[in-house]
Amino acid sequence: MSSAAAARIFRGCRALMSSSAAAGGKRPASASAAATAPKVTTKADAAEAKELRGIMRPVPVSDALRRFPGGAPEISRANAIKIVWAHIKANNLQNPANRKEINCDEKLKSIFSGRDKVGMMEISRLLSPHFMKTN
Repeated sequence: MSSAAAARIFRGCRALMSSSAAAGGKRPASASAAATAPKVTTKADAAEAKELRGIMRPVPVSDALRRFPGGAPEISRANAIKIVWAHIKANNLQNPANRKEINCDEKLKSIFSGRDKVGMMEISRLLSPHFMKTN
């Protein structure tokens, strides 16, 4: 089969054309790109690059969040939420009647603007002012 006939049949689909072109002895354009050495990255490199983006990137935090148990001078937003939820679970602060509501103790009041109760969906919004802007 000639390459012109193959082009009419396969209508320019490179995946299908590559087998017909290889049979004719011609090398398709995509084969030259595949012949070059692929870029090698290790799992550790990929994990490190992924870890430093978005909510996983450590940023400086306020004094109130730094004094919170398990706090550090720089912490990622995801880890801050984990620390707050670990404190809530350890001290059994969820309202038994309404599990979406958290009864704040003194430590939580220090980071949640003195509020007695917060909703579980409000936690990330209330933590947001504690993260310092970095450029």
